[in-house]
Amino acid sequence: MPHTDILPQEQLAQLIQKARSSGADAADALLVEGRSVSVAWRGGKLESLEHAEGGDLGLRVLIGHKQASVASSDRSHAALEAMVERAVAMAKAASEDPFCGLASPEEIGGVRAEIEMADDGQMETETLIALARESEEAALSVKGVAQCESTDAGSSETNVYMAASNGFAGHYRRTSYSISAVVLAGEGTAMERDYDFSSVVFKSDLDSATQIGQNAAQKAVMSLGARKMPSCKVPVVFSPRVAHELVDHFADAILGSAVARGTSFLKDSLDKIIFPETITIMDDPHRARGLRSKPFDGEGLSTTPRKIVDQGRLTSWLMDLRSARQLDMKSTGHASRGTTGVPHPSPTNFYMAAGELSPDALIKDIKSGFYVTEMMGMGINDVTGDFSQAARGFWIENGQIAFPVSEMTVASNLKAMFLNLTAANDLTFRYGIDAPTLRVEGMTIAGV
Repeated sequence: MPHTDILPQEQLAQLIQKARSSGADAADALLVEGRSVSVAWRGGKLESLEHAEGGDLGLRVLIGHKQASVASSDRSHAALEAMVERAVAMAKAASEDPFCGLASPEEIGGVRAEIEMADDGQMETETLIALARESEEAALSVKGVAQCESTDAGSSETNVYMAASNGFAGHYRRTSYSISAVVLAGEGTAMERDYDFSSVVFKSDLDSATQIGQNAAQKAVMSLGARKMPSCKVPVVFSPRVAHELVDHFADAILGSAVARGTSFLKDSLDKIIFPETITIMDDPHRARGLRSKPFDGEGLSTTPRKIVDQGRLTSWLMDLRSARQLDMKSTGHASRGTTGVPHPSPTNFYMAAGELSPDALIKDIKSGFYVTEMMGMGINDVTGDFSQAARGFWIENGQIAFPVSEMTVASNLKAMFLNLTAANDLTFRYGIDAPTLRVEGMTIAGV
């Protein structure tokens, strides 16, 4: 990245002015600057050490109802001139899009929240190496572990600057820290692989490296001797690390873009009951130390917490400006974007609220059922909601976790699953889209 003495916001303002003077009716620009360090430890030694630092600049120009976007990591004067020229030429040749356009000055005039979303800087490389080594040693101390496939630790810092010809200018900074471990247990053809990780915004919130290593190892060892069960129809309990995937499928189904295209199985469900009345789902861009927190969205609109499902009723779509215009509604401030491409709707800190029962209480009345800890594959039909995925985990007998199972398939329809769902009380925030342990009645299990 070429050295420049121009402040980021000044550079964005200059880029937008160049675009306007070159024929654009409107323009916005995004600059993402970041630096990171990551380490990988394997077999008692450092396997890799990576330092990265750089910045990417994106420009979107609009001419009438046509738009185009370009990006560059070169911020020299000549490169910016070329960016503008290319973007304007692309916009002139683009197809008409009656729904594209920047926010109005009134739409960007909201108050921006002050959010706790950045720590005081990166971790030292030596600290990261020590964490990765500690995690491997902890994993290998667990009886039954064959090898630690890898342990990783990382630290990053990102600054996001945005400006637009409608008068918007904004900036936020975020940090992230992570530890992970992947472990193999068993021997020969009877080996199992599992993992654990911690990814947070503040260093002090990281799980201990020892805990990460031991958890990954214990999960792998517990999976040894897995068997297949006969096909049947039973209650299925999803552990939090897969339950969040169900909430993710729900989030995808209420994106304004999918609803406007008519490709969502929930396209006719606004203001209708789609979950039991005990279920609440939130989207909270202001969550302190949240993995997806942000004060404004990718189009400069102020973000706000929303109760997306209230007592089982769907209250809102997740919309950017374009999808809101298609649906004759107002944006919910969910525009997301990178330096390439145009804005699109996306959730922020999206989660299902905790229920009242403990996970043990949730399964105690199940005579025979499936506790799922991992799902594989892409067996989701976004249009119909049909759900079918390969899964592994543990069999439930008489209200207790009994033995490991694998090579199973769980199937149903997401609409039916949502209506027959119970949430436990063990919600933790780990993924950005989160859920507690979930129980779904009457799913079809395919095995032997």
